[in-house]
Order: sequence, then structure tokens, then C-alpha cells
Amino acid sequence: MPAAWVAALIGLADDHLILGHRLSEWCGHAPMLEEDLAMPNIALDLIGQARGLYTYAGDLEGAGRDEDALAFGRLERAYRNLLICELPNGDFAHTMLRQFYFASFMQLFWQETESSTDVTLAAIAAKAVKEAQYHRRHCAEWVIRLGDGTDESARRMAEAVTLLAPYTGEFFIAD
Repeated sequence: MPAAWVAALIGLADDHLILGHRLSEWCGHAPMLEEDLAMPNIALDLIGQARGLYTYAGDLEGAGRDEDALAFGRLERAYRNLLICELPNGDFAHTMLRQFYFASFMQLFWQETESSTDVTLAAIAAKAVKEAQYHRRHCAEWVIRLGDGTDESARRMAEAVTLLAPYTGEFFIAD
């Protein structure tokens, strides 16, 4: 398997792992109990997707590296994740908008990947697309609620848009 294909899978897995860890930081700190449960569940979905991608990349690579070695056995400069995934959480509006952007992109990505001729990747996508749909819907509700809410919540959402907008182009850079 070409090294570029393995590298692309690892980069995709890195996106999910790093963002999953960022979202897990909200556990116990979200603005309401339901979000204390929802955010870690979304994080677990992302980390599960990362596990599948790392495992597959390790199998294709053939160098004896398993998901743990690929996820945690590299120096920080070897990670290939999108920068938006590693940004600090900021406030709740920032986190919801970042997750909305990521989930929106990944929902489309996974939908297309379901029809891949690569059976393993198509199987990962079949599960991931359902999760991404939920993530997008969940975060979209918050983006609308905060954007249409109080003057304070609307201001924070506008600040999140301004802060995150420069990072969205990176979604469309092909490996």
C-alpha cells in the first residue's frame, strides 16, 4: 500500500483522536448536565473512529505498529491533525462551532467514503456517518440556540466564527 495512503489514514485518525480529547475536557464542566454526558459521548465516538483508522493504517503499513503505537508512540510533531482540532476549547460557543464545522465536513466525507471500493474503509464509514450525523445535528442546535439567544451568547458565537473561520480552509487541503 502506498505510504501516502497510510499517512492520509493516520492524519484522519489524528484529527479524530485530538478532537476527541479536546471534547472530553468538557466532562464535568459543560453548562448543563445533559452536555456533561453528550460531550464525552461525542468524544468517545471520535476516539472510536480514530481507533478503527489507526488499526487499519497499521495493518496497511505492515511495520508492526498497532493503534496504540500509532496514536501514542509518536512525538508531537509527527501528528498530522487539522489545526482546528487542537485549538483550546475556549468557551462553550467556540467548542460547539468547532465541532459543528468538523462534524459537517466529516458527515459529507463519511457519506462519500461509504461507497469506497476499499471494504475496510467503507465499513468504518458506515458506522462513522451515523455518528457524524448525530454530532452535526446536536452541535447545530447549540449554534442556533446560542446565535439566536441573548446578546451575550450571540456575541460569543460571533467571536467563535471570527476565531475559527481562518482554520476552515484546511478541511479542503488534500493529503
